[in-house]
Amino acid sequence: MFPPSTSFFPSHFSIQIYKHIPRKTAFPSLSLSLAGMEGEGTSEMEYTEIESSADYFDSSILFNIINDVSAFVLYMHQQVPSILQDMSIEFDTLHEEYKELGSELAQNELKASSRRKHTGRMREVRQGIKRMEKLMNSVSRFQAAIKSLISETSNVQEVLLILGATPLRPQYVYELCFSHKNVVVRGADYFVKHKAAEVLSRKAIRTLISKDAGSASYPGPTKLFLLVKAPSSINLPLHFIPKREFRYSKKIKPFKLRFKCKAQIHQMNDPGPDREFQVGNSDDLANSSVEDSIWFQCRHAIKGIAFNRSDED
Repeated sequence: MFPPSTSFFPSHFSIQIYKHIPRKTAFPSLSLSLAGMEGEGTSEMEYTEIESSADYFDSSILFNIINDVSAFVLYMHQQVPSILQDMSIEFDTLHEEYKELGSELAQNELKASSRRKHTGRMREVRQGIKRMEKLMNSVSRFQAAIKSLISETSNVQEVLLILGATPLRPQYVYELCFSHKNVVVRGADYFVKHKAAEVLSRKAIRTLISKDAGSASYPGPTKLFLLVKAPSSINLPLHFIPKREFRYSKKIKPFKLRFKCKAQIHQMNDPGPDREFQVGNSDDLANSSVEDSIWFQCRHAIKGIAFNRSDED
């Protein structure tokens, strides 16, 4: 069974940014008061730049950005009936209710009418668990894969979140670029969202909303794939398979975000010989670690579920 956990999901504050907005509505008038954010067309390669006040990217920042954007994509493209955090709470609640009903049925003093009522309710709860279980288990595996990757390597350069039947035939693509050379990894369990991670996640979600992410027509139930560009030396066969020459269709216009830490911003504004944090711009990456990096595809795709959609969605 899926273990009770909400660590995958956006925090309450991040959720409020998009929880109640119509999923097909465009947001041309959304005001973005995000310091340091570039507009579309002003940043290199059509990326929108999001600056962080953190000196470096740690495992919490990387993990929570990927997770929060993934949850946003699933919700806004109508692959899930409600935000994943609410679904996780509902899933855990159903498990608890099923357990309690089973305990009550084990008591011999129950009347026949009460026993029939309990049995019927248990059947309904079991069906609810079965309906959600595949999705929640895939979310759990997706989460574990991201954590394993970040724990394995300190150099995750790009992330692709691809919505479609296959990665080669995407309907929507989200590119997340981390302009740095190293992530400071503090251990396999250091993924709790802190303030810097929260701020960056909020900026990312608000930026995607301002670009009308998820405002297109409903694509029907499909899959969310994760691909990462990382050093070719990583070895995580249970979670990732190498896709060295991966390319998706050029007909697809992706949503592109580039995240920069404070150390990199400082060096770009005041370049010098002292490179304490060893961060650099895209040219630095192209001349150094990119040559040794390839695409890896996560084995655990998240498949959307069919549900009755309201007209306002």
